Amino acid sequence: MDGVTGLTHPGIQPGKTFVYEFVAKRPGTFMYHPHADEMMQMAMGMMGMWITHPKDPAQHRADRDFVFLLNAYDIDHGSFRPKVSTMLDFNLWTFNSRVFPGIDPMVCRQGDRVRIRVGNLTMTNHPIHMHGHEFEVAGTDGGWVPKSARWPEVTTYIAVGQMRAIEFDATEEGDWAFHCHKSHHAINAMGHNLPNMLGVDHASVAEKINNLILGYMAMGERGGSMGGMRMPLPENTLPMMMGEGPFGGIEMGGMFTMVKVRKGLARNDFKDPGWYRHPKDSLAYQWDGPDAELPEPSGRPDPMRMPGGGNGGARLKQAWPGAPGHGLFRPPILRGSGSPAGGRRGSRRPDSRACRASRPSRRCAAPGPRRVPARCASRRRWRGACSARV
Repeated sequence: MDGVTGLTHPGIQPGKTFVYEFVAKRPGTFMYHPHADEMMQMAMGMMGMWITHPKDPAQHRADRDFVFLLNAYDIDHGSFRPKVSTMLDFNLWTFNSRVFPGIDPMVCRQGDRVRIRVGNLTMTNHPIHMHGHEFEVAGTDGGWVPKSARWPEVTTYIAVGQMRAIEFDATEEGDWAFHCHKSHHAINAMGHNLPNMLGVDHASVAEKINNLILGYMAMGERGGSMGGMRMPLPENTLPMMMGEGPFGGIEMGGMFTMVKVRKGLARNDFKDPGWYRHPKDSLAYQWDGPDAELPEPSGRPDPMRMPGGGNGGARLKQAWPGAPGHGLFRPPILRGSGSPAGGRRGSRRPDSRACRASRPSRRCAAPGPRRVPARCASRRRWRGACSARV
């Protein structure tokens, strides 16, 4: 039965019903769709997922098990019927035929073993990415991957017609983004032939156009963000970026949702717990003062220091602990005393080699190996590599 109409079985005629019977011989994640009039039927959404669970619940155990089918549509603004002859230039990229913010979050209890199965029946490939945790690819269309053959990832590339089952331990509390990492797949319908107006002052031109087209709005000189602005749209048309979060507009759409990890949830509690409340001193914040007065990291004291004294006194500020994936991370900043900029020229280059002497005959006198950047006898520090080691 698994095949093409006319090759392995007759086609199902309009108004007729066929019965398919088979033995589910192996556990796994599978997709189904027609191989008859594919362009029409699949463009209209005729596809689905099939999951066969093992008889032994302990085999491939997971506490939370989610499944997504990736599909895409090309729907003109204001219309209701997808185009069926589009090859690649789709404008709505969906999880289970839904776009953000209309996709439920995946709610997990802290400490749970989580599985997310993702099947791809679009006409392009998708790098599916998760914030906050590392995962393993535990299963494919062909079966389960032995544990000895897995490796940690934060993005897995799912080609056309493929399925990937990823697994991870939900150890980190928070609201973690889960999305396709192709930028235009994580937004809703948009025009593809817009000029780049960044930095262009077209207020005077916009005024003239507004005299001809009432309600015309100049856009793009500060980027593509709408900044929470809303405008009238045709019927059955979504804004390009949507969603409100605890800190303002999320500005996403399409193939985007969240993994929400919380302590103390009941075993089968999948209700949305609301937005995560971040602990004190765990968020990035705006700094308006000079770099030389940047406050100490709140995570832990600096483990790496240089001897003080005049312009030679500097210290390497250590990154504070961040979450895996695209979590919070503070880059190391090299600061020194003795100049308003916080050290000699180039002193913001962390982890640099000691120096490069101004002439080939002048060798660096800094001894090595050393655990911290050493002072060079040529007094030209942080200019690139030399014979000194750090």
